[in-house]
Amino acid sequence: MNKKAATRWLLATILMTTIMGMAEAATLQRKQLLNDQWQFVQNDSDFTHARSVTLPHDWSIEQRFDAHAPAGNDGAYLPTGKGWYRRVLTLGKAYEGKKIRLYFEGVYMNARVFVNGHEAGGWPYGYSSFWVDVTPYVKSGRNEIVVSVDNSQQKNCRWYTGSGIYRNVWLVTTPKTYIDDWSVQVTIPDTHHVELSATVIREDGTTYPIQRSIEVAQPRLWSPDDPYLYQTELSIPDGDRINVRYGIRTIEYDAQRGLLLNGRPIKMNGACLHHDNGILGAAAYDDAEYRKARLMKEAGFNAVRTSHNPPSEAFLNACDELGLLVIDESFDGWREKKNDFDYHTLIDEWWQRDIDAMVLRDRLHPSIFCWSIGNEVIERKKIEVVKTAHQMAERIRSIDGQHRPVTSALAAWDSDWDIYDPLAAELDIMGYNYMIFKAEGDHERVPDRVMMQTESFPRDAWRNYRWAMDHTYILGDFVWTGLDYLGESGIGRYYYEGEVAGESWERPLYPWHAAYCGDVDLTGQRKPISHYRDLLWNGGSTYMAVREPDGYRGKVKTTMWGTWPTQESWTWPGWEGKPIEVEVYCRGPKASLYLNDQLVGEQPVEEMKAIFTLPYQPGLLRVVCGDERYEIQTAGAPHAIRLTPSGTSMKADGQSLAFITVEVVDAEGRVVPTASDELTFSVNGCATLLAVGNADVKDEDPYSDNRHHVWQGRALAIIRNNGKPGKATLSVTAKELPTSRITLQAGK
Repeated sequence: MNKKAATRWLLATILMTTIMGMAEAATLQRKQLLNDQWQFVQNDSDFTHARSVTLPHDWSIEQRFDAHAPAGNDGAYLPTGKGWYRRVLTLGKAYEGKKIRLYFEGVYMNARVFVNGHEAGGWPYGYSSFWVDVTPYVKSGRNEIVVSVDNSQQKNCRWYTGSGIYRNVWLVTTPKTYIDDWSVQVTIPDTHHVELSATVIREDGTTYPIQRSIEVAQPRLWSPDDPYLYQTELSIPDGDRINVRYGIRTIEYDAQRGLLLNGRPIKMNGACLHHDNGILGAAAYDDAEYRKARLMKEAGFNAVRTSHNPPSEAFLNACDELGLLVIDESFDGWREKKNDFDYHTLIDEWWQRDIDAMVLRDRLHPSIFCWSIGNEVIERKKIEVVKTAHQMAERIRSIDGQHRPVTSALAAWDSDWDIYDPLAAELDIMGYNYMIFKAEGDHERVPDRVMMQTESFPRDAWRNYRWAMDHTYILGDFVWTGLDYLGESGIGRYYYEGEVAGESWERPLYPWHAAYCGDVDLTGQRKPISHYRDLLWNGGSTYMAVREPDGYRGKVKTTMWGTWPTQESWTWPGWEGKPIEVEVYCRGPKASLYLNDQLVGEQPVEEMKAIFTLPYQPGLLRVVCGDERYEIQTAGAPHAIRLTPSGTSMKADGQSLAFITVEVVDAEGRVVPTASDELTFSVNGCATLLAVGNADVKDEDPYSDNRHHVWQGRALAIIRNNGKPGKATLSVTAKELPTSRITLQAGK
């Protein structure tokens, strides 16, 4: 190359670099998802044999159930241990002179973050979101991020935690003077005025406040029936800017009027939820978190309690959008342990930072109406518990800005209930776990006390509904639980005479690896109890289900959180001519039952339920209640595999999920409830198979395999887009059934 050509090449290169730099600067996003291109190794920091993973990632759910796993029944009999993640982050010239932070929504647990060999930050509590300022450690070009995760100390929880970076990770890039993300507040002095405020952090570390006032002439108020959201931008001149999403609503409560939302009385039909996503484990994909909230909304709930830890941001966003009131809960226990390595090992050093992380992160969500500082603390009889409650509650009140009430879920394991009075005095609303029958006596003793049942047994649906409706000072009921969940294995089970008896805390119950007390099962199907509860609280439609005959598979035994095994099925081969019970849920006053168009009989409706006993005979079972009717028909032999997706398309973003319900059906398209076929799953195109499973929480097949049996005729498959647009095809095969396929389109 001659000198003139070399000069032209150099000028062209400088010009191209300048143009690229300008383009990069123009397109530089404040917040970028950093979930792709991670490498992972378990139990070893040597990445020689690492495999590629996409976040959110839970390495425990990828493994097989093990009766000897250290996490035991609490942890779903799945392995835990240690893990290491690594990602290369390439930063161009546009990042020079910027404030660069990593935002981790959740790492379970004991996270340590290293950048280019320097330890930059971390957090021990696996449910808290946290920030890591990496500005001092990054450079233009290639940077190495390494995250160590230690979930080896077991047991550290009473339910399934998962292991790994199980929530989103973000790269946040701002000017050196920037708006502190968690300083943003929205206060509503009245519904026509909104005050937005935040703190600006200068490059030298000093701060100054910014504020914006908005007048809303005709506000559209957020509620479960109309979850309307506003969005406003906060910015500083020639610098950082943040979009703020919020809802306008008011919360009031007292013993005389109950809970008032926007000035109107509301009773809470609530559900407790753990954080897992069933067969996905703890991995908090945005689509899975949204689906979880949607399942609760569709089941008729208007409120949820995030037992017993702060949830994902995606879940709270879904509650904002769909209209679910939320109790946002911090901890399961305090200073006296429930397990050897639970939060009692962290509380003295970390409680304030964890409380701050919850409230500062979540206070913009209109769905959150209440904060919870604990659950069934063991040290309830010690005077120190009052001091702890006072400190936590006052810390929340000092930083919330919206004056939400503070609660704690209290339970009694003996006859000493009045001992809670000093502790209850520190709370704005007292949470009763299974103790609402104490309400009337407590009201006489403490007339101004406001109460809600923060946990209840599923079988007590009618009683708890009446308690809430008949007493203004009881704000509502939160059943344990809305969804079946991993861990606490065997809660809510039924079993047969001759099998291992008892509750989950009394002895290991393997192969039970999950709780079966949910209104909705692990695959997202509503159980009969869900339809009954919806009828009570929302006036839902007439519904009918059949109790498994005692002796059909064995003599039935139920447990404390269990209900009698009941199915929407009129397929009971081998039971012909023997008595069988049918449950009808309706608003009465009477129900009429027909079998094969012949009247079986009429029954009065009591507690919105009617029970019929008749000899089993295959055919068409129909109930008529007022103007409504409901039918169940005996299924024939398995004929086909039906695939029903949660939607017809996916996003080509590497994160989008499709949930496909898999059903073995007869020639008429009826689900065959006796089917247990083994299915094989495969995916082609722009997606991968993420998980397969069924609702049988005794099934030992791993959820990460490509083979699984149906249970009661159903299973669930979950596929994830691989980041590319195009078509994704799920194929499902079985030995004696034709292959079934479904194709979804993924677009940008």
